[in-house]
Amino acid sequence: MQQTTQTADPANASVGYGWCAWHQGNARGVRLISVIEQGSGPGTAGNHFACGPCRQAYDLVPLADRP
Repeated sequence: MQQTTQTADPANASVGYGWCAWHQGNARGVRLISVIEQGSGPGTAGNHFACGPCRQAYDLVPLADRP
């Protein structure tokens, strides 16, 4: 079984594309900011993602980076 001793370089890590809920457009490197859960009854469930420039402009902290 082959084992690797190298770790992934964050600068070369793959980055996904998605919809930024703040500037209402497709963007590179979006991160999950909030989750909207639907209770019983009518409503919309979903997630809000933000790109890097919007995270910086609006002081948004991704869920994964919160304590």
